[in-house]
Amino acid sequence: MRELMLLRHAKSAWDVPGLEDHERDLAPRGKKAAARIGRLLAEKGLLPDLVLCSTAKRAVRTLEIVQEALPRRLPVRFLDALYLAGEEAMLKLVRAQDDTVRRLALVGHDPGFHRLALLLVGAADPEAARTGLLRKFPTGALLHLAFPVECWAGIAPGTARLLAFYKPRELD
Repeated sequence: MRELMLLRHAKSAWDVPGLEDHERDLAPRGKKAAARIGRLLAEKGLLPDLVLCSTAKRAVRTLEIVQEALPRRLPVRFLDALYLAGEEAMLKLVRAQDDTVRRLALVGHDPGFHRLALLLVGAADPEAARTGLLRKFPTGALLHLAFPVECWAGIAPGTARLLAFYKPRELD
């Protein structure tokens, strides 16, 4: 079995006029949300074997704050390719991972994350409807999926089992 976690960057700041999108930092609300997700991961023992993170400042800062709550540092690779990537590009990236990685986390952006999530679970999934995933993938939210495959290359659309969909507003 393989597990994939998608962590959308937390709420970003828009208070610096003229700042390039890639350089936007987190808003105070985003910092609190990232800390909540970090505590959740620590409490549940949901530590990924590898994290692939967008190079956008808001994604990097989200991951930094999450890691502050964890019992150990996670192996991380920062990838320009995750910045505003589409669902097909992310699926290709996931399928290319080394099979020694059992639980993989991606830290990135919407709308790609939402589209990837719907592609993997299928739009008719009742759990996706119940959790609100069909409607929205909020900032700072964490999606946890499982796949009944032995290698990443075997992941196919519509085969994910939704284990959890955590939204920062619903935590604490």
